[in-house]
Amino acid sequence: MVSVGRAVAAAALARAVLIGRAAATVTAAAAGLLLVHDRVPVIAVIALVVLATAAQLAALGRWPGLVTRRLAAIALDSVLVLVVLAVSHGGVAYFCYAAGAGAVAGVLLGLRALPVWAAHAALGFTVIAEMLRRTEPPVDLVAFVVAFPMAGALAGVGAAVATSVLTHQLELSTQLVASAQRSAVASERARLARELHDSVTKTLRGVSLAALALPSLLRRQPALAEHLAGTVVAGATAAAAQARELLEEMRFDVRNLAASVDELCRAWSASTGIPVQVSVAAVDSPDSVSYELTRILREALANVARHAGARQVAVRLAPRPHGLVLEISDDGVGFTVPADLTGLQSAGHFGIVGMNERARTAGGALRIASAPGYGTRITVSVPLDDRAHRRSVGAL
Repeated sequence: MVSVGRAVAAAALARAVLIGRAAATVTAAAAGLLLVHDRVPVIAVIALVVLATAAQLAALGRWPGLVTRRLAAIALDSVLVLVVLAVSHGGVAYFCYAAGAGAVAGVLLGLRALPVWAAHAALGFTVIAEMLRRTEPPVDLVAFVVAFPMAGALAGVGAAVATSVLTHQLELSTQLVASAQRSAVASERARLARELHDSVTKTLRGVSLAALALPSLLRRQPALAEHLAGTVVAGATAAAAQARELLEEMRFDVRNLAASVDELCRAWSASTGIPVQVSVAAVDSPDSVSYELTRILREALANVARHAGARQVAVRLAPRPHGLVLEISDDGVGFTVPADLTGLQSAGHFGIVGMNERARTAGGALRIASAPGYGTRITVSVPLDDRAHRRSVGAL
């Protein structure tokens, strides 16, 4: 059974070997045009090699699984070697093509292609012996020519090693991608669990406690029980709204932060009737950072709708040296900002406290500029590594 990684590596290297063999064979044959009187065999070899290589590449491109039919592929390639031998009458073009056949066998069989290399070498030595019998070349040229048949074995060993290395790299890359996907899934599960705990779970816990007290209150204090029942209904409604909000947030593709910001602002403006001036630039940030920023933006817009009384809102997303910035400003009533944002929790401003915590989770910082009657501006600055920053600037 051929592994997927080896099949991919074999298909890629087989294409490279076929193209390289054709180029070397055609070059050798074309050089022979200057040395022979009868050029018909040389032209026939060039045409044969070009057509055979084009057919092999087309078949491999359409059916990459052919590399798994190793013996059939090697047998067909060996037949082509014999045809080239017959047409070229044992010229240099044949030895180039035979060396390429050894490389093809190395790609498909690895070091187990030794019998194929031995067969090609034996055929090559037979051709050399016949050539030497018919001619008497110089001794130094004989030594050079006799080495030709071994080129196939050397090319085959190199191709086998290259295939093994590429297969290992592909399998390692596949494992790294799978590991990253598993890590991303685990991170997403943890994030959803945290969101459910921070919103829906807490609300439902309060509803559960209130529901437990209802039976005893119905007997002793019916009026209070009626009020508590209303609280249970309101809590259940709030939990359903929180769950629906989480589901809506999952629709946003945080992999494209600029598009998510623009879509969120348009949807909020359509639902509230408050115009939003959106200015977004393409930035490349980790999904975790993009998610926290979209949550901060959603909470900031919700606060504007509930408390600001604003007539217009401006949202800006832009890259910065080694990072990015998200800014939400409105022309509403404003408020007095304490020196320590954590002090807002005691004043009931839980949304701003949550935004500050999310900014820290993203590795950044949140700043608020506001005063009564002068609106509010929320700025979130998040640092990014140099590679992400270069991609962000290059996308502009």
